[in-house]
Amino acid sequence: MDSHALNSIRCPALLITAPASGQGKTTLTAALARLHARAGRRVQVFKCGPDYLDPHWHQLASGAPVHSLDLWMTGEADVRARLHAAALRADLILIEGVMGLFDGQPSAADLARLLDIPVLAVIDASGMSATLGAVAFGLQHFQPGLRWAGVLANRVASARHAQLLQGGVHADSRWLGAVQRIAADAGTAALLPQRHLGLVAAQELDDGLQRLDAAADALAQTPLGQRSWEDWQEWSVSFAPPAPASAAADAPEAMGPWLAGRTIAVARDAAFSFIYPANLDCLQAMGAQLRFFSPLAGERLPDCDALWLPGGYPELHAARLAAQTGLRSDLLAHWHADKAIWAECGGMLALCEGIAASDGQYTPLWGLMPGKAQMQKRLAGLGMQQLPTPWGTLRGHSFHYARLDSSAPVAGRSARPDADAADAGGEWLYRHGSLHASFFHAWFASHPRAIAALLGAHQASQEGA
Repeated sequence: MDSHALNSIRCPALLITAPASGQGKTTLTAALARLHARAGRRVQVFKCGPDYLDPHWHQLASGAPVHSLDLWMTGEADVRARLHAAALRADLILIEGVMGLFDGQPSAADLARLLDIPVLAVIDASGMSATLGAVAFGLQHFQPGLRWAGVLANRVASARHAQLLQGGVHADSRWLGAVQRIAADAGTAALLPQRHLGLVAAQELDDGLQRLDAAADALAQTPLGQRSWEDWQEWSVSFAPPAPASAAADAPEAMGPWLAGRTIAVARDAAFSFIYPANLDCLQAMGAQLRFFSPLAGERLPDCDALWLPGGYPELHAARLAAQTGLRSDLLAHWHADKAIWAECGGMLALCEGIAASDGQYTPLWGLMPGKAQMQKRLAGLGMQQLPTPWGTLRGHSFHYARLDSSAPVAGRSARPDADAADAGGEWLYRHGSLHASFFHAWFASHPRAIAALLGAHQASQEGA
């Protein structure tokens, strides 16, 4: 046995998946994390694929930061490194899947098979009985090599309904219980409320932890919730240490000190909350000093060399953002001084002349970038994307309901990973003076030098030219 295998760490782990989105896997992943955290265990939760909102709930439930895992966007090397590091410090690893088990390329099933992680299927059982068993059987056997943990029925109407559901589940599909629909109150309000981009972030609700406790209490009544810690060891996984970066085909580009001595201002509040913790780690690993500020709280732009305006919900706070005239003056002065700005999705919209809501109400905004945004009820962009830049190709994704009509010069365009040269899809990369802006959300570690250059690092710009 080589030293690489000897350094592997075993830790119970579970990938929580479903046949489709909207089955309740986020609620039950967070409930499971909360249940074990209340028992004094160190729980590390991960989220498959790009997601800014579900991790807020998982962090509240577990007490630990939540990172994304994706075999394409973050890369296999990053996935293995994060899981091995988690196994060193955690008692339990939970991974929430994305969409349905087999959806996407690569899918949550691909991740589970690659790392031999047991799979728990959460299935919305409303409107079915014995058919639940067929759905579970299909998920279990659709592709070979999947390590199956069991099935949990969600949104069950009654004890009798649970009996009918359990009766249809094959013995080897492993019935792990039923959870009745959990409401936030005596009415019908959803336990974890949603809006157009997904769940409402946990920090926006004063009673977020109480909601998770209610879900954990419900889960505690199921065979899964009552499973002994000794039985959880059946789901242990051996997590090998990451291979040396030079040996990993998809390892991120080596991190250089391109932001050393530079201060990066980062907007962070309810209007600008779409921030991967890993992106902040990447900036700091390149030597940046980060200074956070809240536009909604009326905070002015900190003294900085560059500015990152992340995505979020500027459309929900447009009037308050427009009222920050002092910050608007700061932003214009920063831009006139030729200091770099990287604005992603909602950050870009806040810099526009104005935004029209889906009902037609128009609100002027900061006006640094030419163009007006229009919110719509249908998705305007969704999926994994890669963005070529003069310094290298960034990986990331797109997810927005807004359209933008702008006369700003176009510096490039993103594309789906599988797109051919004739594909017209993707998001524009605009360049307006020292401002770069796009609907594209970047995973910074996919090409740190490109991010450093977008944030005005002269050395990174020169090396990539």
